[in-house]
Amino acid sequence: MTTQTTHEKIATGDRKTGRVVGVNGNLASVRFDTTVMQNEVAYVLVGKDRLKGEVIRVRGQEADVQIFEDTRGITVGDAVTFSGELLSVQLGPGLLTRVFDGLQNPLPQLAEVSGFFLQRGLYLEPLDHEHQWPFTPGVEAGHTVRAGDAVGTVPEGPILHRIMVPFGWTGTWQLTWVAPSGYLAVDAPVARASNGREEREITMVQAWPVKIPIAAYRQKLLPTEPLVTQTRAIDTFFPVAKGGTFCIPGPFGAGKTVLQHALSRHSEVDVVIVAACGERAGEVVEILTEFPELEDPRTGRSLIDRTIIICNTSSMPVAARETSIYTSVTLAEYYRQMGLHVLLLADSTSRWAQALREMSGRLEEIPGEEAFPAYLETRIAQFYERSGLVELNDGSVGSVTIGGAVSPAGGNFEEPVTQGTLKVVGGFLGLSRDRANARRYPAIHPLDSWSQYKSVVHHETVGRARDILRQGNEIHQMMKVVGEEGTPVEDFTVYLKSEFLDAVYLQQNSFDDVDAACSAERQSYVFKKVLAVLEREFPFASHAEARTFFMNLRQRFIDWNYTPWGGKAFKEGEKNIDAFLEEKRTA
Repeated sequence: MTTQTTHEKIATGDRKTGRVVGVNGNLASVRFDTTVMQNEVAYVLVGKDRLKGEVIRVRGQEADVQIFEDTRGITVGDAVTFSGELLSVQLGPGLLTRVFDGLQNPLPQLAEVSGFFLQRGLYLEPLDHEHQWPFTPGVEAGHTVRAGDAVGTVPEGPILHRIMVPFGWTGTWQLTWVAPSGYLAVDAPVARASNGREEREITMVQAWPVKIPIAAYRQKLLPTEPLVTQTRAIDTFFPVAKGGTFCIPGPFGAGKTVLQHALSRHSEVDVVIVAACGERAGEVVEILTEFPELEDPRTGRSLIDRTIIICNTSSMPVAARETSIYTSVTLAEYYRQMGLHVLLLADSTSRWAQALREMSGRLEEIPGEEAFPAYLETRIAQFYERSGLVELNDGSVGSVTIGGAVSPAGGNFEEPVTQGTLKVVGGFLGLSRDRANARRYPAIHPLDSWSQYKSVVHHETVGRARDILRQGNEIHQMMKVVGEEGTPVEDFTVYLKSEFLDAVYLQQNSFDDVDAACSAERQSYVFKKVLAVLEREFPFASHAEARTFFMNLRQRFIDWNYTPWGGKAFKEGEKNIDAFLEEKRTA
């Protein structure tokens, strides 16, 4: 990989300059004499360092530049260069398996250059520009193409990576030359195209501004097909759709990270992007060490082979948190343009919102609730709206499903970030501290959570099961006052049914090879049998008899969950359950 930094190349073409006239934390006020545009990349020269920043406000002949680095040493009068380009990422083969920071710097390569402590002002190319990729053309000269159309492919891990016409090209173009099959670097031209006025080259790599959605598709579709995560509580009760949105709010220790690991591994998607935005370094280290070791059930290879990790921990400059969110969703949109289904997990959007609050304070903007900026809800909506199911120009379909973890202070779901998120997402998977403390995994609260998407099970049957959960909760609250003996046996039976449903269906053992992932077919089959138990009348004579019966039945169902789907042990476990229920019927 080349170690030439991005800012060194930009420096050769610098045309616009300015001077620092004020510094407030990571915000530098710059006076300029020419023209500057919003979201333009700028570099502050501090000795030998060139610190990367983004123009976030322009006022007359002054611009406020958000610096993505430690700003110690910046003084009034320091030179500033403006690149004339928007804050962008490089898109091309070689992104999978990589670990980037919020600015798309490859962290392992940065560590090789600077050691354990990252060097300020050092920026490396995100893609390996020397690696040779086996290119296969997909079209011939004379073919008419538009932005986003594929001209060829290269294999990238488990997927076939499409080499596409740059997304910024407008109108139709006619290919005048297409490279033959062979090994090419990402910078080498693979095709040339003309629109009648000019001819341009197409390479494997292209740049795209992170804050502008990629829209090189035919139309956006309504998300209807469930995204099977193989987590029963989600797929059955609070489903997620391909191209949909959901949030996972919960207090510290409620299992957000563990749940996201399970979603990454078992969700039926082609590419997973994990954006660790402002999380503790310990949790990010866990991701970096575990993902390469996890086996991908879909391919049998390492899970990291179809994963991209955007790493921006709480110890890194806070300004880069905002960029890490936009970088991750831009990469997700890029792979969607290949007709792939992408899952983006952002952890956590609360840290991103805190970065917005800090920057808003330095800009001296009028604060909103809890000092967050007044435009917080707009920014949250803009992020989640970049999800979606789309039909591409060639008729294929791709999707970006966004799941954002929210870390409300003290587990308070009434705070602005959670409330702003709930207004735009299609699913709410609220994690409960009480369920987590009771070791009920996943700790999704079955009564507080909701979803607007289609379940893998018929919604009417799910509604009947939720009624049992609701009734059981009400009876449990009453039992706290009058005790078990003061509760009628009929009501106590309803309570035991709700606990049975929780234990055998809502809870899932992520350490068991079989129970960790439950296919949609198995969920539908098992849920039907569980529902039959919930709707059956049991003539128990005492509380003790009811409790003993459901304890034995629960254990049989749990043992059944640990048997491989459709195998001999599965059928024997089902017969064991049927025999136990029949024995009660005839008793």
